[in-house]
Amino acid sequence: MAADDDVRAWVRDYYGRVLQKSADLATNACCATGAPPPFLAARLANVHDDVLARFYGCGFPIPEAVEGATVVDLGCGTGRDVYLLSQLVGADGFVHGVDMTDSQLQVARDTVAWHTDRFGYAQANVAFHQGYIEDLRPLPIADGSVDVVVSNCVVNLSPRKDLVLAEVFRVLKPGGEFYFSDVFCDRRLPDAVAFDPLLHSECLGGAMYRADFEALARRAGFLDPRAISTDPITIQNADIEAKVGAARFESTTLRLIKLADLDPQCEDYGQTATYRGGVLGTGQVFWLDDHHAFEIGRPERVCRNTAAMLSGTRFAPFFEVAGAAEVHFGPFPCGPTMAAAQYGSPAATAPRAAAAPRACGPTGGGCC
Repeated sequence: MAADDDVRAWVRDYYGRVLQKSADLATNACCATGAPPPFLAARLANVHDDVLARFYGCGFPIPEAVEGATVVDLGCGTGRDVYLLSQLVGADGFVHGVDMTDSQLQVARDTVAWHTDRFGYAQANVAFHQGYIEDLRPLPIADGSVDVVVSNCVVNLSPRKDLVLAEVFRVLKPGGEFYFSDVFCDRRLPDAVAFDPLLHSECLGGAMYRADFEALARRAGFLDPRAISTDPITIQNADIEAKVGAARFESTTLRLIKLADLDPQCEDYGQTATYRGGVLGTGQVFWLDDHHAFEIGRPERVCRNTAAMLSGTRFAPFFEVAGAAEVHFGPFPCGPTMAAAQYGSPAATAPRAAAAPRACGPTGGGCC
């Protein structure tokens, strides 16, 4: 087993010296994502080419309803997601980017003025900080001050995911959210894979068995983790495929909400939730997770946890939640909502941008 400092050294060297552009990756694990939804594609066109050229991520963990919000991006790299969020939070919001790699942060900082002018802001609404995602205390981010924390294919690189989750929980406001994409595995990896420097730096060795990660999240205080989307990762490198053996990896986007007094399982209190509309990028249907979809004007029966996630967070202005959770009717059969059963998946209600995905990795098979 490698020491924490050794793992950080591998990652810092790989992303600071070895990689000079996305195409230098040995696999597509660190950039296994498709084209952005249209509302992000238009904003992605406003991001500097130097930032895009050195982006390494496995999704689009850009959450909804962040106008005016304070956001933190863990492992921000050159700042692609920070600059996407900068446009979404607007001049009244603020985005902090955190990374430990000097060369990545330099690219991000060198383009602050360019982006501020491009977005038409009188002053920058972003700041980039060098630091470790396991310890945010040295940074100007106070306890309970953040609306949303995001991360894009970075938590897997950390040697102490428990500390990452504890720090996220600490800085979030009540009702705040950790919204992130990362690489997970279908099994617990042996040390020979987990602590191989190349495999770890390529986002494979540090990938956790998802059930273990969700148990870790609950211990940190995120009592009801929700998956939004999951996509298989095709490694596309024969030597590395041989090293990982039968293990299979996937890119998953998760929503962890900081709410007290959630039930450990779904419980029925006779509540319903109706989406009023108005969340940017959702069209007619809002997806809370991969089986809770809400069509404008259609009441849906929900468990107490889901009702709390819609009424006790930044989503409250967009939903009417009926029922006071005073009478318990037993366990709630938490299958797909009516809208989710009708539309099948978030992809069915959120058309993708027409532009072809950018290639990454050794064969151009990824799409970051």
